[in-house]
Amino acid sequence: MTGTTTGAPTRRYRIQHRTVYRYSDEVSTSFGRGYLRPREIPDGQRCLSYSLAIEPEPSDLTHDIDVYGNPNTYFHVTTGHTELVVTGLSEVEVQRPAFDQAVLDLPWEQARPSGFVDPRAVEFTLASPLVRMPLQVHEYALETFTPHRPIIDAVRDLTHRIFTGFKYHPGSTSVSSTVIDVLEARSGVCQDFAHLAVACLRSVGLACRYVSGYLATDPPPGKERMIGVDASHAWAAVRLADGRWLGFDPTNDAFADERYTIVAWGRDYDDVPPLRGVIYTDAESNELDVSVDVAPLPAR
Repeated sequence: MTGTTTGAPTRRYRIQHRTVYRYSDEVSTSFGRGYLRPREIPDGQRCLSYSLAIEPEPSDLTHDIDVYGNPNTYFHVTTGHTELVVTGLSEVEVQRPAFDQAVLDLPWEQARPSGFVDPRAVEFTLASPLVRMPLQVHEYALETFTPHRPIIDAVRDLTHRIFTGFKYHPGSTSVSSTVIDVLEARSGVCQDFAHLAVACLRSVGLACRYVSGYLATDPPPGKERMIGVDASHAWAAVRLADGRWLGFDPTNDAFADERYTIVAWGRDYDDVPPLRGVIYTDAESNELDVSVDVAPLPAR
């Protein structure tokens, strides 16, 4: 991690996020809301183009900005169907964030937000539906957040501890799993590790966001990039003393850089799911198929 720099590395991506729902019986009506459009972030990320295709075609389609500034879309499909396909296609430019090293070296206690200076950040110090802060979480956090430790060192250490102490195991948790479930199981997926990291930082009074987006991955040496095998990703971001937010990824033991495309942030997963909806049907079963492709593009 370096101090303030100019000419930070920039990358461009074409991102396709395709979701297919298949039902055992006809769906008469479907309501949905999606967070699929990458955010605009000054001096960090530009969404160069975006389109959303929904099949069957919705009778109502509305684009909105939520309370946290995240673009999202509401749709209503009234055509009977047994298959619903939602495809978001975007082109985005992402720049590696640059931070002031002096701010990164400040004691972590100095980054606690004030309701007078940054009242909107205070919300991210509080518990939320999927991020609770029981004693076990606070004790786990205190092993890292020792008095007067530089915040960059503490966040790096917490990221590494989660990465080395927990096993990435799809299926071991669900979207409703709590941070205590994750602590006890010592396994989970990126969403779980992000929730745990957020809970730890909030438990010591720091403001921390849950971040949803995409991570560009490079193929192994000598191998071609596989199309459609990427996935949505989740990480966390902590507010620094100067009001900027430092992204970090405990799933990969890394700080967020130009490989990370931000779609949305909130208190936890429930604020910013890629897709969520309600259907009217007699179907007794359904299948879900998600395909994500993050393709690098030549720099302009």
